[in-house]
Amino acid sequence: MGISKKEALQAIEREREMICAASDAVWDHPETAFQEFKSTEILCELLEKEGFSVERNLAGIQTAFSGRFGHGKPVVGILGEFDALSGLSQESESIEKVPVCEGEPGHGCGHNLLGAGSMAAAFAIKKYLEEKGEGSGKVILYGCPGEEGAATKAFMARDGVFAECDAALTWHPGNVNQVTSGTCNTCIQTEYKVTGVASHAAGAPDKGRSALDAVELMNIGVQFLREHVVPEARIHYAITNTGGYSPNVVQPYAEVLYLIRAPKNSQVEEIYQRVNKIAEGAAHMTETRVEIDFVKGCSNLMSNKVIAKELWDNLVELGAPEYTEEEMKFAKAISEGVGDSRFESLEKIAKNCKDKAAKAEVLSHKGESMYRFVAPFNPDGIMSFGSTDVGDVSWNCPTAQAYVATWAAGTPGHSWQVVSQGKSGLAHKGLIYAAKAMAGAAIDMYEDPEIIAKAKAEMEEELDGDTYHCPIPDGCKPRALGMKM
Repeated sequence: MGISKKEALQAIEREREMICAASDAVWDHPETAFQEFKSTEILCELLEKEGFSVERNLAGIQTAFSGRFGHGKPVVGILGEFDALSGLSQESESIEKVPVCEGEPGHGCGHNLLGAGSMAAAFAIKKYLEEKGEGSGKVILYGCPGEEGAATKAFMARDGVFAECDAALTWHPGNVNQVTSGTCNTCIQTEYKVTGVASHAAGAPDKGRSALDAVELMNIGVQFLREHVVPEARIHYAITNTGGYSPNVVQPYAEVLYLIRAPKNSQVEEIYQRVNKIAEGAAHMTETRVEIDFVKGCSNLMSNKVIAKELWDNLVELGAPEYTEEEMKFAKAISEGVGDSRFESLEKIAKNCKDKAAKAEVLSHKGESMYRFVAPFNPDGIMSFGSTDVGDVSWNCPTAQAYVATWAAGTPGHSWQVVSQGKSGLAHKGLIYAAKAMAGAAIDMYEDPEIIAKAKAEMEEELDGDTYHCPIPDGCKPRALGMKM
């Protein structure tokens, strides 16, 4: 009883038009973190139509949801995102920067594709489980809002949303087809809000207490701190409120936003506490008052090599998409417009290749406008100095993430060029490719229980007795920067 993996993946092809239309509809209604009400409805309505049990308002977040199908073990989670970026409005399939509406959001990270592609994978898995019969396993599509700047998966993980998963799969649009293994930094992001006393800067400077002075002194203190933290640590800041535009007024209010990264939760927590002391010291020095407002945090990624290799195998098995002459012409125009930086992603991959032949093969693709190869799998993994909220999922179950080419070679993320390509044939073919790879990897896990058993054994060894501790304190609610929730 049941159907083959190949037959299950054909469900994605049959629904290709509907899946791509859903992605385009999300692209048409770009919504930033926690405002993704239209996008949520687009995806939830399709899930319900397909026979999934949908739960909205997941973990108390209005635009977070899950779609479930099946019973029994194993439980495979598929992660989807759908939030846009502010200020990246752009016309579709243009080779020039032409905003649809100046200053409005746009899908500059391809999350319209990510959400629809993950949903498509869930559809194919559902078809497989449906044919295999009752108790053969469960698939859960997680709709994860606010990835950009809000680390929503960490909040969801804190509330136990992913606890029942035996494995989790996700993907991300990009310009190269690859599956990476390795880790990244954990992080904490905090706002420091300083209140001082306004006064006439010339007439009565002695009566004023400058909040901006406190922020500047804090930043100087942190500069000196940088020498005395672990080498992998990163500390970034942005002054988000300078207290006004009048130099003849002692600034009564100022804000600075800090993002602190380090390999381990314990390290970033230690640095965070030291930064807090510097902020409090600056407030004492200036006789001002500082409020420390925790925004978000996320854990380091534990990419599971067993699951990652399974996902990579499926990318290789499927083979990268082929493109029409018109699609390649568009890709060439975009890629050439980026300049020499379009080779950086290849050079980075080649640098991490242990095998000389594999390195040469990667570099042989220089000059191509659209990458149609699958980068070699590196089981040793790499260290990324950035952070991702997928990390918190990876502490709950074995997790793997693929990157799939939906953009022309060298397209920088978070750019108008990404938005421009978001409804193109390039993008549509990429999301279908990603959906099939994730669905194929999941079906392999249902077929062979040893895969998940080995993945869990690897995870247990990696943890070495450690347990998940969310870096976000209890009581802290998810919010986008500039929002009060």
